[in-house]
Amino acid sequence: MNYYTPEISDGIFWIGSKDWNRRMFDALIPLPDGTSYNAYLVRGSRGTALIDSVNPGFENELLDKLRSLTDIKALDFVIMNHAEPDHANAIKAVMDISMDAKLVTTQKGAKMAQVFYKIPEQRLVIVKDGDTLELGGRTLRFIEAPWLHWPETMFTYVEENSVLFTCDYFGAHTAAGFYDDEVEDLLSAAKRYFGEIMMPFRAKGAQALEKIKGLDIDIIAPSHGPIYRDPERILDMYRLWTAGKTREKAIIVYVSMWSATEKMIRSISESLMSEGIEISYFNLLNSDIGDIARELVDSRAIVLGTPTVLGGMHPLAVYAAYLVKILKPPLLYGVALSSYGWGGGAVGQLSEMLKPTKIEVVGAIEINGPASDEDLRKVAMLEKELAAKIRSSG
Repeated sequence: MNYYTPEISDGIFWIGSKDWNRRMFDALIPLPDGTSYNAYLVRGSRGTALIDSVNPGFENELLDKLRSLTDIKALDFVIMNHAEPDHANAIKAVMDISMDAKLVTTQKGAKMAQVFYKIPEQRLVIVKDGDTLELGGRTLRFIEAPWLHWPETMFTYVEENSVLFTCDYFGAHTAAGFYDDEVEDLLSAAKRYFGEIMMPFRAKGAQALEKIKGLDIDIIAPSHGPIYRDPERILDMYRLWTAGKTREKAIIVYVSMWSATEKMIRSISESLMSEGIEISYFNLLNSDIGDIARELVDSRAIVLGTPTVLGGMHPLAVYAAYLVKILKPPLLYGVALSSYGWGGGAVGQLSEMLKPTKIEVVGAIEINGPASDEDLRKVAMLEKELAAKIRSSG
């Protein structure tokens, strides 16, 4: 089989895999466009290094690509930027062939390599922030980037080529394209990925941006999605997203059983739009959770609607509220709209779930039965208050 192993920079080759058919990640994240597992070979005059590897099931493809470019037995180093199996699983397969190769990782990564991949201690090289590795005309500099998105994560920078390998950071779940300028909707995919994976770690992300600010970067090579030949394209976006910059925008997330909640949701949505507030609208019954995560990245407010089911929130609304809690979006304001038949309770449960967040609950309306004209007037008044807060906090 003829494999594609493009030289992305002098002496640096892509040897990863495209997973066109994968539709779910971590049993949580939908992948409508598949994904890629990017791995790279760096060749110097005195040594070679593999940077990251591939997901389970793609080991043989990686080995074949390596063989097409070098003698695997003579490989000197394997760089583990991140220990998660979609990037590190094939490390053992490579090192079982290249018996003299050393695994380069952080202190925390070394422990994970022993636990997950059974790499013996004597084959580990532990590096810290700023350490370098010479391959002969190719100098690898290591930059610790903890919690992006595991505690052991690091970046690898090839000084002579000005190429930065960032593993999950700056990634996108898509199998489409190879370089950033080949994917028309790439920034939307990157924003979705940021919302799903990196948003809870915005502060750490901002610190990482400061660390790399002084580097001359010609190429950013993440381990998911296309490679950036125009690094500023993604750097500009990450500066906004890690800073928690929001728009005059509300995300509307709801579920409705007998239309009472939906009627209030439609009313507040129409009113917000009439006042020039941007909205993103999601019925949880048929929405992609990744799309919701994407829109949370720059929304200033959330309106969450749920009927009461057996004294509490509808399970789909519980799931949505839990995601808001753990993803830690930069939301400032929230509104709760709820309806019930024989007994309430959803609003109380939602208030408890959102307590650990910094979201200011502007108001909550809980109605019994279908929404009356008076109920909708209360919704309209609440919308006015929410819109005023959204506009005044830019």
